[in-house]
Amino acid sequence: MSWTRETRYRHYREMTEAEEQELLEKVSKSIWRQKFHIQPPYGLLNDPNGFTFYQGKYHLFYQWFPFGPVHGMKHWYHVESEDLIHWEEKGVGIAPEYDHESHGIFSGSGIVKADLLYLFYTANKRDQDWNRVSSQSFAVMDKQGRFTKQEEPVIPKQPEGYTANFRDPKVWKNGNTFYMIIGAERENHTGCALLYKSADLLNWSFQGELKTDFEQFGYMWECPDIFQIEGNDVLILSPQGLEPEGDSYHNVHNSGCFIGHFDKEKYYFQSNAFQELDAGFDFYAPQTTQAPDGRQILVGWMGLPDTSYPADKDMWSNCLTIPRELQIKNNKIYQVPVKEMIKKRGALTTWQGNLDGEERALDNFLGAVYELNGDMTVEDGIAGLKLRTGKEEETLFYLDTKRQKIVLDRTNSGVPTAVDYGTVRQTSCTDNKISLRIFMDTSSVEIFVNEGEFVFTSRIFPQEESKGIKLFAEDTAASFALNKWDYTS
Repeated sequence: MSWTRETRYRHYREMTEAEEQELLEKVSKSIWRQKFHIQPPYGLLNDPNGFTFYQGKYHLFYQWFPFGPVHGMKHWYHVESEDLIHWEEKGVGIAPEYDHESHGIFSGSGIVKADLLYLFYTANKRDQDWNRVSSQSFAVMDKQGRFTKQEEPVIPKQPEGYTANFRDPKVWKNGNTFYMIIGAERENHTGCALLYKSADLLNWSFQGELKTDFEQFGYMWECPDIFQIEGNDVLILSPQGLEPEGDSYHNVHNSGCFIGHFDKEKYYFQSNAFQELDAGFDFYAPQTTQAPDGRQILVGWMGLPDTSYPADKDMWSNCLTIPRELQIKNNKIYQVPVKEMIKKRGALTTWQGNLDGEERALDNFLGAVYELNGDMTVEDGIAGLKLRTGKEEETLFYLDTKRQKIVLDRTNSGVPTAVDYGTVRQTSCTDNKISLRIFMDTSSVEIFVNEGEFVFTSRIFPQEESKGIKLFAEDTAASFALNKWDYTS
């Protein structure tokens, strides 16, 4: 299909029954549909939005363009869950309606007030010369799941000194005051975040730019998020335009966090380091919420802007990560799969043994949808796993103790993806023994190392028959102790 402005900027209501049926038929034939990840019914999914616990359920929205695997007129698609694992599709939650949002409902967040869920978002408009006009608005969802939208934006435009790249409001409450942080771009094309405050969620006053120790850090800060974990302030953001640095920032755009202290009087976030959140290929625009038991839960987009994927030909694109609990150890963010994931476990298979300069296929470990846990010890060299193996296909994950690296290699994972940005990702690790927790779905892999110290999130697109698992050790000895659970629907 040839995508034009006219075809990209169509409202969901304009879809005919015949168009929807054609999309559903194409999607149903896709060999890469996920089994336990949130994914669009058809069309394109991107940023998670409005992640909130409200009326006994987790509510999550995502950016959705329904007509195909491209970025066009964005809507918010709504899913809800009682346990973070089983998600019920509720359909379109928020759609463009007014002039100031004529070209889409962009990303934002949710907050509960007076038994109502307020959903703040960026309203996107293009003028007759195709110049962007950005404003911040909100909709309210009541206990019955009914949505009422604010007719006029509460913040009609960006302040002086900033471009119309002014989006992704995250709202929180401290004491009796509500705060909003918005991703922005200065007129000199450097990224930053802006702060507002309100007493009632309706009237917002600009407080100025969030001061940090990183004044020149990319050209645009998307999806900012501020919260606390065990007394530590955390600022998550997705800065665009970072140059590769060592093993970091090798994707088209990247996401990470600052851990430090947020001075609410001076609007200064003090931190001396930015930590990339994910060492893999496909992770962006994460958003968090606080669970009723106090856990800070993160969900990210398992995809990237300006990137096409093999499933695009099937008229759907992208998914969200599994939910992860955030913890802080040694001033570093750890990401741990939420404890509820164990509900997905089915039949268990185990293997324990040693390898010495050899490769071994685990014939009883076949599968495309599973959780694989265990430990791996490598003496002096390279050893690891080959996942989703088949004819000329394999996804490599290994520990290289000589170079002190953990490596994910998707060179031969299946249909190539974003090869211009490389097919290998790695991060430094001085251990010769690591723990693993691997979540394999039809077209993705999420690998948590050392209880969340390192995370590799990636899409892969192997053929259906590529279901093998192999272990290997190159010119070294290695030991493995593994548990594999098939995942139930």
